[in-house]
Amino acid sequence: MSGVGAAAVVLIQVAVAVLGAPLLVGLLGQVRARWEGRTGAGVAQPWRDLIKLARKEPLHATGSTALAWLAPAVLLVSGLVLAALVPTVATVGLDRLPGDLFVVVSVLLLGAVALGLLGLDAGTAFGGMGSSRHLTIAALVEPTVLLAVYALSVPVGSTALRDIVVGRLADPARVIAPAGVLAVVALTIAVVAETARIPVDNPATHLELTMVHEAMVLESSGRDLAAVELGSWLRLSVLLALVANLVLPWGIAQQASPMAVLVGAAAVLVKASVLAVALATAEVFMAKLRLFRVPELLTGSFVLAFLAVTGSYVIG
Repeated sequence: MSGVGAAAVVLIQVAVAVLGAPLLVGLLGQVRARWEGRTGAGVAQPWRDLIKLARKEPLHATGSTALAWLAPAVLLVSGLVLAALVPTVATVGLDRLPGDLFVVVSVLLLGAVALGLLGLDAGTAFGGMGSSRHLTIAALVEPTVLLAVYALSVPVGSTALRDIVVGRLADPARVIAPAGVLAVVALTIAVVAETARIPVDNPATHLELTMVHEAMVLESSGRDLAAVELGSWLRLSVLLALVANLVLPWGIAQQASPMAVLVGAAAVLVKASVLAVALATAEVFMAKLRLFRVPELLTGSFVLAFLAVTGSYVIG
């Protein structure tokens, strides 16, 4: 495969993520609104919010440092890099752009640290509280993501995400293998925590005792807030697409032909949308956990991921 073709596929994959992430978040909000008996703002509302914020000059709190504008940029770039690394539309990519498990987790951690520093920069009580909670959750989530995907990589013999998805396509029995199911369940819990969704966090609240993500971005505004929101939405959409491709790998493009890439883009949009509807539905009928119960949930997901790794070596 030519480098030009692989580069085009990566660019298309990133474009699909950028265009689809706000719509996916809008779908989550719309499904929740319908379940709660409300009309909802519409699926395209996040895009309207982004456009409105992008037109506004950001305001920074007195005493803030360069982190006030640097952290949103790092979070956004990490989201774009994640969209390029994770095989969502196709399993082809550039050789110099490794989609290795350890690289992907490092990019996730970079974005998490940038968001935490953003909350601390303004020196407010809310920001410090949110950053403290956020980094505590991240310290528990990242090892779970690492172990869960590593369990899926053992039968393949490679930690590259592309090889893992291709391996599950070649051997559908791995999709329903006990170790694979445990790994996907652990990864799903970790993704929910990583993206600040119920039962770990409620993105729709501003209550002091419950908010995590919102507490860190209260001092952000204008273009900075747009970058933070888009970066966070990219992380959510890409991770949901990864889980969807691991559960149902069919449809993802394995070559750079236009038709295969078009089918791959349509397939990932459908699969991610179905997963988003399921997630929003579960959020409506599920209560948010108390903050001190969250580590118990994440520890349980880590145990599931550890069992998945053990099962992958023992059962194969």
